[in-house]
Amino acid sequence: MESKLTRARVLAAALACGAMLMGLTATAHAAPLTHGALLHIAKPKGSAHAAQSNNWFGYNQGTLEQGGKQFHSITGDWVVPTATQHTAGQDEASSDWIGIGGGCLDAACTVGDNTLIQTGTEQDVSGGQASYSAWYELIPAPSLSISGVSVHPGDHMHASISETVSGANVWNITLQNVTTGQSFSTTVPYSSTHATAEWIEETPLTFGTGGAGLAALPNLSRVPFSAATTNGANAGLKASEEIQLIDSNGNVIGSPSAPSGGNAFSACAWATSC
Repeated sequence: MESKLTRARVLAAALACGAMLMGLTATAHAAPLTHGALLHIAKPKGSAHAAQSNNWFGYNQGTLEQGGKQFHSITGDWVVPTATQHTAGQDEASSDWIGIGGGCLDAACTVGDNTLIQTGTEQDVSGGQASYSAWYELIPAPSLSISGVSVHPGDHMHASISETVSGANVWNITLQNVTTGQSFSTTVPYSSTHATAEWIEETPLTFGTGGAGLAALPNLSRVPFSAATTNGANAGLKASEEIQLIDSNGNVIGSPSAPSGGNAFSACAWATSC
């Protein structure tokens, strides 16, 4: 994959936490260099409101929220969104993915996780032109491009991450473009906490000449997620597990729909509801 998001994750891992905690936002024309940061919760979940984040929106399940459940496999499907320029003269970036780790452990979304194994697609806009690509990542190692799977808006993607033997910390990662029939699979060692699972649309963490921060969100068509499972069973998604995306002023700019059938929802960018 020849992507604008060069995968310099060794540097990114060292700077990611500090950049997120400072609430940095990407400046115009700052070329994105990396993505896949851990969840940055801006507003912990309360009794009447979803969790709100500066970089993720979608659904997150955690071991404490799930009564001690450990996550050894996850699957999910989505349709690649069409990306267009939201703000003139600004580089913008987004990604859609599934992963284990990196999210909220508890129902109140006050306890986070510092491991994350993930795979997904990327939708960026630079100079008014959109580009699309595929990747996988094992934080804090550099994320890796998937050159054998082309990505186009409207493509149906299927992803799975599964431990070869429960507790062995060896993982199979598969990303398939169902529309084109192209598929990628690899087996990797990775020490995971097995503590969270998620289905996410994200504004990546970026490093460029304008400084470090979270990428600006492009316009994106509605993204349907489906076939969500954990440990081989329907994920059983609940409305209480949703995360909204907010901007630096606290305005909601990305929202998931209510779950359908426990294994499906949609993600809507630049929307307060979906």
